[in-house]
Order: sequence, then C-alpha cells, then structure tokens
Amino acid sequence: MALDLGRSIKSARQAKGWTLRELGGRVGLSASAVLAVEGGRVGSVETYVRLAVGLGLTPFFELLDRKRPAPSRAMDPVHAAMTEAIATRLGSHGFEVGIDEPYQHFQFAGRADLVAWDREARAFLHCEQRTRLDDVQAIAGAFNAKRNYLAPILAQRLAIGGSFRSVSHVLVLLWSAEVLHPLRLRTSSMVALAPGGDAPFGAWWNGHPPERGGAGLVVFDPLPGGRSDRQRWIDLEAAAKGVRPRYRGYADALAVLRRAGMA
Repeated sequence: MALDLGRSIKSARQAKGWTLRELGGRVGLSASAVLAVEGGRVGSVETYVRLAVGLGLTPFFELLDRKRPAPSRAMDPVHAAMTEAIATRLGSHGFEVGIDEPYQHFQFAGRADLVAWDREARAFLHCEQRTRLDDVQAIAGAFNAKRNYLAPILAQRLAIGGSFRSVSHVLVLLWSAEVLHPLRLRTSSMVALAPGGDAPFGAWWNGHPPERGGAGLVVFDPLPGGRSDRQRWIDLEAAAKGVRPRYRGYADALAVLRRAGMA
C-alpha cells in the first residue's frame, strides 16, 4: 500500500513539474521526507493527506494493523462503555450527542467516535476513545485529520449558522497500565498533539463548553464506582508522574465491566 501511494504521489508531482523541494515547501515537509514517501516508506496519515491535498489529489485509504487487529466498535465492549459514560454525562447537561458519526471531506472519509454540540453557544466537542496506544503516529494522523475536517463538515450538516465558535477535540484513553506505559514513553509527542490538557474535556463534562476550545487528552475510567466524588479521569501531567492505573490492561478492564454489568 505504501509503495502504491508513493508512486501516485511521485507521478502527480512530476506531472506538475515540481521538484521534491517545491512540493515539500507547499505542504510543510522536507524534500527528504517527500522522497522517502515516494520511495515507499510508510508515512503517517497526516503526511499522506498533506501531500495529496497539496497535489490536488483526493486521499481515500485505510490503515490496518494486521499483526494485532483492534476489535471493531461493535465488538469492543470497553470502548463502548467509555463512549456510553461520556454520552450519558453530556446528555444530562442537555447537549446533543452523536455516536460513530460519519464524515467525508472530498473522498477522505472517516467516523468520529463521539461528538456533542451546543447550538446556542455554537460549541462543538469531538472525543476519540482509545483502549490501547499501540501506534502513536497512526493515532496522531487520524486525530489530526478529524481536527482539520470534522467540525466544519458537521456544522454544515447540522445547519449551524456561521460554523462553530468553539471547537474541542479530546483523546480519551483507557486508564490502564497497558496505555500508561507507552503514554509515558511518548509524553512530549502527546503534549504536542493535545496541548490543552484536560481543560476542554473538563469544561464539557461539567456542562460549560469552553469559549475557545482546543485539543486535549484525558486518561479515563469508564466505571463510575460507588462514590459520586470518585475521580473519573486524569490529565497527561498526572499520568506522566506515575499515577497508578485503574486496570492492568484491556482484558482486566473488560472483566471488571462485565462484573459490574456494563459489558
């Protein structure tokens, strides 16, 4: 797949008469990065999208981890429990909520795990739930693509006049040791991806969408527990400092949710 994509990009660049440096300058990449992609080296989703858009192409592809395929949304009870917990909370504040919301930008198609919006405030929230953190680069590419395209498309579909004033995108990660370990190894990368910390998510969770929005990240526990004041999430800073995980891994979280009748 990477080889075919590289050939298509090279062919389109040569048809325009552009050098590697010219194409790279138009899309914010170095000439060596463009050369590597054209040669068949696997790039991030964001890299392919940048190159395709810069060349006037319409990107349409999927990334699959064949070594360890993730369960689909329909067959991932932990992912579903995380989504249900957030949707229930947001719905209790009167926000409109959408689950597994499809979107398409030209031929770049995708689905958003959870979206919510407040028409009066013209505020929008997108949450991307992840139960594992196997490939940070692929996750970053998918998350950035939605940050670029999702809100304007849904604003038009929902007839939000003048688009959204406040847009928040949040990575919601399972509070497990299986997630915390790679998160701590890639803290700087995750800060660059989601510099807003837990502020955007916390504002929506408490019923007050932020005025400016932003990109954030939280490590989340889908199980509410018996106390109303039980902490449901932590931010990246707390996770990096060694806060104890709630679950050992995906299998442990699934077992706990099943015992609680939530999966």
